[in-house]
Amino acid sequence: MLGLKRIRLVWLMVIGLICGGLFSLGDFAQAATNNVGYNVSAKLPSNQINKQNTFFDLKMNSGKTQTLQVKVFNVTNEEIKVKTAIHTAWTNSAGTIEYVNTTNSFDPSLRYKMSDITKIQGEKTLTIPAKGSKVVSATVDVPKTNFTGIILGGWYFQRVDDKVTGTVKGAGNLKSQYSYVIGMKYTVGHAANPAMSLGKVGAGLSNYHRGVIADIRNTSAVIIPNLKTTTTITNRDGGEVVQKAKQENVQMAPNTTYRYPMLYGKTALEAGHYHLHMVVKNTDHEWVFDRNFTITKAQADKYNKNSVDNQGLNIWLLVALGALGMLILVLLILLIIYLIRRKRRKDDEEEE
Repeated sequence: MLGLKRIRLVWLMVIGLICGGLFSLGDFAQAATNNVGYNVSAKLPSNQINKQNTFFDLKMNSGKTQTLQVKVFNVTNEEIKVKTAIHTAWTNSAGTIEYVNTTNSFDPSLRYKMSDITKIQGEKTLTIPAKGSKVVSATVDVPKTNFTGIILGGWYFQRVDDKVTGTVKGAGNLKSQYSYVIGMKYTVGHAANPAMSLGKVGAGLSNYHRGVIADIRNTSAVIIPNLKTTTTITNRDGGEVVQKAKQENVQMAPNTTYRYPMLYGKTALEAGHYHLHMVVKNTDHEWVFDRNFTITKAQADKYNKNSVDNQGLNIWLLVALGALGMLILVLLILLIIYLIRRKRRKDDEEEE
């Protein structure tokens, strides 16, 4: 009754490698063997900074206009459709740079979104003939500006396929979606100096898990890689430590906010006055943040109530109980069918 018609399997291949943990390299040769059915290749222009990179790593100038192209290859024996879009990179709640999924919330320090200054020309859904290819173009318009630093994003491609494997009507069918992202990194002027600040701190939920969420802001137009965070939260009323958290390998996109969740697990949030002490550092830089914050009784009650971490019955236990109930029901139905068939065989033998 959940209305779930299809389970989507997403195959993501991120193309390119930028020092500092930007992209992972996707091998075009894997496309056919993984049944992706297509692959993509960037046509690198003369202002490519590193010719060895397979993504767009471009030196740009203020007021520059340029056309970029990507060739999409169909390696199947039938016509396919591929939709494409330009995404602006951001830092997700796992502490990694996100190029595939989009966000509606950007840090106020972000002056130029990749999706605003790079626009796809023509149709955004390509029809590619069997064993054929098609070139898609995008126009880059760098504003006349005193901006200096990095503008980061990705050119996203997803195969549009309405075919579904399996024949069970209306139930659990599997639909596959295969995606590529070609990295886009524009360097305008000279490299910016890393700068970080601490934004909002307070109680909240992250994927329905309760805890304290701190907004760590990269306010500079540069990638800040390989960060380690060490955080201690103390109760200002009594001075005792109520939470400690550590994280490694945080990668922050330029001019983005990392909503860092420090989860409490089975420990309930309690109303009170707290102090957060956080150290964020990599091999080259270190930032120290201190912030007082308050958790109200209304906030504690709200997030404790809606958390899946509660003791006793929770949503996951209910799901497990539901699955067990369905299994028992199926077994009972099979038992009834077996008993009916055995009785019929016995009746047939008595009539003979």
